[in-house]
Amino acid sequence: MTSRRQFIQIIPFAGALTLASRAAFAADPVNPADPQAVALGYVVDATKADTKKFPKYAAGQTCGTCQLYQGKAGDATGPCAIFGGKLVASKGWCSAYTKKA
Repeated sequence: MTSRRQFIQIIPFAGALTLASRAAFAADPVNPADPQAVALGYVVDATKADTKKFPKYAAGQTCGTCQLYQGKAGDATGPCAIFGGKLVASKGWCSAYTKKA
């Protein structure tokens, strides 16, 4: 049987484990072969975007300059709201690109 004191001592560790598991999940990179990535035309290198299939692409558009990119400026990768927080390349591109305001 666990006493109240033991229970209170366990709570911070349980919270830390929960945060660590969420951080590990969010650190997964987007696989360009994933069906959602394929449907959105995601590429790790924006210069390799299929301009025939995705005519919306314009030179200079990258994930790092997209409003949906949640990484810091200068980071090689960062989470993306479109891909459920998975990491995308800052030099990548997909058809959900929206210029930062």
